[in-house]
Amino acid sequence: MSLWEYANPVKFLRLSERVLPVLWILAISSVVVGLVWGFFLTPDDYRQGSTVKIIYIHVPAALMAINAWFMMLVTSLIWLIRRHHVSALAAKAAAPVGVIMTIIALVTGAIWGQPMWGTWWAWDPRLTSFLILFLFYLGYIALWEAIEDPDTAADLTSVLCMVGSVFAILSRYAVNFWNQGLHQGTSVPVATGQRSVDDVFFVPLAISMIGFGLLFLALVLYRTGTEIRIRRTKALLAREGRN
Repeated sequence: MSLWEYANPVKFLRLSERVLPVLWILAISSVVVGLVWGFFLTPDDYRQGSTVKIIYIHVPAALMAINAWFMMLVTSLIWLIRRHHVSALAAKAAAPVGVIMTIIALVTGAIWGQPMWGTWWAWDPRLTSFLILFLFYLGYIALWEAIEDPDTAADLTSVLCMVGSVFAILSRYAVNFWNQGLHQGTSVPVATGQRSVDDVFFVPLAISMIGFGLLFLALVLYRTGTEIRIRRTKALLAREGRN
């Protein structure tokens, strides 16, 4: 069985219909367990107090905001190379979810930053690149809506996605590039496997991160299926109009 089989809209819809019920249950369960455990069953940090608990929302949301753009990049490249419509629609479907994750990350970051830094916002390299990424999300969605021909829209948004990926990378690694930033380093560096978060905080954080990832996947599958059905409906209406 080849993965490219699911570039067929019919097969993709059949797969998503089978997978989504289980995915919704796993996603919602993981998010609820992670947040309840993190907010109500973990102690306050000795330095940050109860403010530290915002990591259970902020870190997973920021992670998904960045990874959503990378997912859009991959599916956009697939569209440009192989011209599979499902991949272009998957990128389109992921953008609003990425916007919401970015807003959550920006808002929770401001709530955390005010007591820690004494300000709601600072032009820190990571914060600034993250804000620019948010603007790219908005531009990406607006470009899809502004162009009537879907293939042309997919082409242009794919190019925009490649440009915006620079800021997705900066959002992820800005702390490593500019040491003078206020934002702390990554709590769970993937490359080294070392982390600065104690197990009492890390376990519910990991569950919350898994939950946000599953939730993102469920939302993208659901929205991609919706986009496929909308395109089918438009094609049928256009065919009837010609007849």
